[in-house]
Amino acid sequence: MLMIIPDLLDSMVLEEIRTLLEGADFVGGKLSAGRDAQRVKRNEEMRADQKLTVRLNQLVLRTLYEHPTFQAAAMPLKLSSAFFVRYDVGMSYGLHIDDAIMGAQGEQYRADISVTVFLSAPESYEGGELIIESGYGEQNVKLPAGHAVLYPSGNLHRVTEVTAGERLVAVTWAQSMIRDPQHRATLYDLYMVKETLLGISPDAEATACANRAYISLYRQWAEL
Repeated sequence: MLMIIPDLLDSMVLEEIRTLLEGADFVGGKLSAGRDAQRVKRNEEMRADQKLTVRLNQLVLRTLYEHPTFQAAAMPLKLSSAFFVRYDVGMSYGLHIDDAIMGAQGEQYRADISVTVFLSAPESYEGGELIIESGYGEQNVKLPAGHAVLYPSGNLHRVTEVTAGERLVAVTWAQSMIRDPQHRATLYDLYMVKETLLGISPDAEATACANRAYISLYRQWAEL
């Protein structure tokens, strides 16, 4: 399930993030890539800086984690620290799949859901589209600054070459309590049904049925 969260970050937060990143040190992105992805990865990532990283993660990850759509769609158990990634002219990321298990020893997590938060206005750079392969064909994603996209980490994806300007994004991964992406999609559909019914007819039997079904499947499929 591919999902877009519009306006995750407001203009004031975006301005602070961009200001912080202007003074950040960036290094080659291959350093954080697995062996297969290193062959096709051409971008730069912010070098680890504890004070700067903490503030940037506060701005991006706290907002993401607390967003009701993210909670309903991802059902997160763990959320990784964000990578702040820059694509200058000529940079791209070829077709690849995200590693199944990420994180340092002792802090590992299963990457179920990949998240890209767009930090640059789409009109400020050319190229740089995120192309996600799915059962419905290729999905071309280039969103306004502050918008986020979620998709299963098992999907092949790539970033096309930037031909003008600069593309800035924040990338993170979530381990979901619901391992199977089809189960997550089913639960999200049920969530939307029950929330709609609660707004229309909170005391109706159909509302209670939808809520019971949602809770029952959640309990059956959840892994903690």
